Amino acid sequence: MGRQLAREHRIEADIVVPVPDSGNCAALGYSLESGIPFEMAFVRNHYVGRSFLQPSQLIRDFDVRVKLNLIEELVKDKRVIVVDDSIVRGTTSKTRVNNLKEAGAKEVHVLVSCPPHMNPCVYGIDFPDRNKLMAASHSREEIRKYLNADSLNYLSQEGMVKATGLPANSFCMACYDGKYPVAFDPAVDKHIIERRNGRLPGFATATAGERAQIKLL
Repeated sequence: MGRQLAREHRIEADIVVPVPDSGNCAALGYSLESGIPFEMAFVRNHYVGRSFLQPSQLIRDFDVRVKLNLIEELVKDKRVIVVDDSIVRGTTSKTRVNNLKEAGAKEVHVLVSCPPHMNPCVYGIDFPDRNKLMAASHSREEIRKYLNADSLNYLSQEGMVKATGLPANSFCMACYDGKYPVAFDPAVDKHIIERRNGRLPGFATATAGERAQIKLL
């Protein structure tokens, strides 16, 4: 996918930097295909989990601040391509771009090794609310400005599938194109099921409809 990203989006830059660990493979592929040097400028704190999975924005913001440390000497006065596997809410990406610019990067170009997440996942991945997906309500240019990046580009859906070497019908791509392969009940989401199983607090504050669904399940 990183190689395909380089074929679709050729950018003049000095280094390619992954957001570890999710962007490592795609950034390496981009570097190999483009010939731009690969640098691990971000060092990840492995004691912090996925920031976008945290239950509140306050916790997500805190996790983002302590999740990665930047080696400033590698990016100062450089044109930097930063590669990640996705942008969901945009919190992490914005912080990383600002970190790079504060460290002296001349330009920061954000590349994403998948298409924009436009639709919620109803099958269990933790972005069930479309309102929390940045790409669902903002244009690419609006997202670029929010991130404070010099450019922003995503891998095309066709390119993503091509990179796998498998036919498109091998995959669920509902979060990109809204075509859900398995029917689902919109009244029952993963949070209702988690509350039923005791993994998520909130039964007492759930709506009457949600409580009825929980009891039925």
